[in-house]
Order: sequence, then structure tokens, then C-alpha cells
Amino acid sequence: MDKLKFIITVIMLTNLSLSAQSNKILFVMSAEDTIPLNNGQKLRQTGVFLNEFYLAYKSVTEAGYTVDFATPNGMVATIDEESTNDTYWKNNLEIKNKALKFTQSDSSFNSPITLEEAIKTKTEYLGLVIPGGQGLMVDLAKDKHIPVLLKYFAKAHKPTGLICHAPSLILTIPKAENPYIGFKVNSVSPIEEFVIERFIMKGKPENRKIAKGLRKMGLKYRRGLPKSNFAIKDRNLVTSQNPFSGSAFNKHYLQALTEYLERMPVGN
Repeated sequence: MDKLKFIITVIMLTNLSLSAQSNKILFVMSAEDTIPLNNGQKLRQTGVFLNEFYLAYKSVTEAGYTVDFATPNGMVATIDEESTNDTYWKNNLEIKNKALKFTQSDSSFNSPITLEEAIKTKTEYLGLVIPGGQGLMVDLAKDKHIPVLLKYFAKAHKPTGLICHAPSLILTIPKAENPYIGFKVNSVSPIEEFVIERFIMKGKPENRKIAKGLRKMGLKYRRGLPKSNFAIKDRNLVTSQNPFSGSAFNKHYLQALTEYLERMPVGN
């Protein structure tokens, strides 16, 4: 009987410990609103791509997780005006309207923490998501806090989701200390980069040729067809290709969260 009581007590304490675990996901967002093109000869409005951020946010919160937003200097993230085009939403115009309303009214979105604060509280988060958009190629790509966060989540084997242009941030980690060497990775494809630069932005940004950079760093770059719903999960890392890859990314990222929780030590 005493043995049975002991087992029951252990189970109760285990469940209590698990329930006390934070269920928070950290969303790191660009706060840049302008991108220089053609060696600074042209400036273009930029920011976070709306559906690349909101569909991932919607997926994790509907699964029961909570989200904290973090940006450089705690500035409110800018939404790329291009991403409000109906083309990127297909039959999800109702969701687009909800996304726009969210960015205007949600208190957490409009009061992000700084990246310094995110580093101080990094152990509280189960996972990391960095949505895409050209904005991050301007600010996050040069921010000293990004490699610190990426290395922590990688070494802790916590789910890390990098969307479209965000896999380029892996290149902020020096090769000698890069935990993702040898991982399969996806990002915006070379042909999609060309189309964006030639027909949408009509100019070349400073940071480009992401796939080439990832291969050179020692990652195994894979891609789907242009505009395909394509994402890759390799261990704790989930990467996706474009604004049309939301459902593939969300499926893989939720799976990564589930796997992490299943192997997470009690009290970690």
C-alpha cells in the first residue's frame, strides 16, 4: 500500500511539474520599415510579412501556447505593405482581415520586449519563431543578439522556426560555433529571390542569395517549387520557403513542440 501511495505521489508531482512549465513561444520580429536597394540608390517600404507571422501565431495559440513578441529596442514590428495583397491570402481573406486587426489592437504585439530582455528570460520559452519578410535582412541580420538566441535554442534542442527569409539568420553564427552545420534547411529559393527583386521590389538588396550562403556555411539546402507549400523539419529546426508555406510550416513546428515536450526532463 505504501508503495502504491509513493507511485501516486510521484505521478502527481510529475504532473504538477509539467503543468507548471512555461508554455510560451518567443516570436522575434523585425522592426525595420525601410530597405535600401541598388547600393542605397533606392529605398523601399518593408517589414514583417503579415501571413508568415500571423498564420504561425494563430497555429501555436490555437494549440494552447502563449506568445511573447520581441524586437530590436522593443519597437513595434512593421508590416510589409506588399504582404497585405490578397494574392498572398488566396481564400483566406477573412483571416487577413483578422490579422490586420490583430496588429492594430493586440496589446502584446504592440508592446514587444527588447531582444536583451528576451535573452535574459530565454529559459522560459519552449520554442522560437522568426517570421519572414525583407525587414529582417536589414535589422535582425546585423543584430548581435540574434546569434545568441539561435545558439541557445539550438543547444537546448528547443523548436526553432525560421520562415522564408529568416533562415538567413543562421548565417549570423560563425561557422566554427554554428550548431546547425549539416542540418537540412529550406528558405526562399533562388528563383523566388529573383522574382521578388526583379518584379516586386525592382531592385537588389544588400543581403541576398540566401540558399548559396546556407550551402557555403555547411547546411544541406533543399527547396520546393516556386510558391509551393514547402517546409523542412530537421531535428529541432523547422524552415519554410515562402508566404504560401504556412500550413507545412505549422504542421512541422507543432510536431517539433510535441516531440520536445515528450522528451523534456521534469523540472527543466
